Amino acid sequence: MSDSVLEARHLRKLFPVASGGLFRRRPLFVHAIDDVSFTLGKAEVLAVVGESGCGKSTLALTLLGLERATSGQICFDGQDITHASRVQLNEMRRHVQMIFQDPYESLNPTMTIGEIVAEPLDVHGLAASRADREARVIAALEDAGLKPAANYLNRLPHELSGGQRQRVVIAGALVLEPQVLLADEPVSMLDVSIRAEILNLLAELRQTRGISILFITHDLGTVGYFADRIAVMYLGRIVEIGATLDVLQNPQHPYTKALLSVVPAPNPRLRRQRIILQGETPNPIAIPAGCRFHPRCPVAEARCRERDPVLVDVGIGHEAACLLVEGIWDS
Repeated sequence: MSDSVLEARHLRKLFPVASGGLFRRRPLFVHAIDDVSFTLGKAEVLAVVGESGCGKSTLALTLLGLERATSGQICFDGQDITHASRVQLNEMRRHVQMIFQDPYESLNPTMTIGEIVAEPLDVHGLAASRADREARVIAALEDAGLKPAANYLNRLPHELSGGQRQRVVIAGALVLEPQVLLADEPVSMLDVSIRAEILNLLAELRQTRGISILFITHDLGTVGYFADRIAVMYLGRIVEIGATLDVLQNPQHPYTKALLSVVPAPNPRLRRQRIILQGETPNPIAIPAGCRFHPRCPVAEARCRERDPVLVDVGIGHEAACLLVEGIWDS
């Protein structure tokens, strides 16, 4: 049996859009996720990185069942949940929780912190008694770094800082004792001084609770010491995936190289030559023929406009989707 707790197989999510004219019969779709496959192991951190609009957040929403997959398969703990019923999805969500990007918007301003963290217990009917409910809430708050928890139970969200609010969001996820956290840009709204604290908290939870984390970010600079593996997404598809050190130190896809080239390096000798991509990301309604990155790729060849590359092995557990890489590793 596989040791993966969450798996996506050839996952696609298309959003229909207006046809654009009375006589246009061909339906149009936004290709938000386009043939994405990966596994998330137990107590593993997989970082999904890429520019805004590449499909990272839609991937998380689809995995959680908040968006229904157009095709492909989603498996949780060995069970196919792609077409699960509402009852089955509610059961799955006890074990797969999401941390949203904006703690200012994801907390109800009229509820106390104690009520917010207890709400998942009420929804799933997990608390045996009022005392058990309060004990679980206190444990979740303290595991999220809000100590002593009694000082926060009766406070309202507007009385807390941004970092404290995000800890409340994390506590609301932890109170169900999940197996998986889907963390969608959990530090992007926070001050730089607070980001490291939240990242350290997530790393500690992975160690102490054995939680698997799908960590979504656009910032490659935050994942170097935190993630076990990195998956790089571009225009709805994973174009490179591998162990963190392999991807950071030996990137194979031109898009990954471009992303890494603009990450600030404290040591000037370690800085890469900057690769500034030209143009905008192509329209996800009209995916370019051939390699979808070729309109912006600084090393594209004529064949890149004709053949769509697939992920190929470029090392142990390291894959990249590039025709130029295929030629190097096949020779």
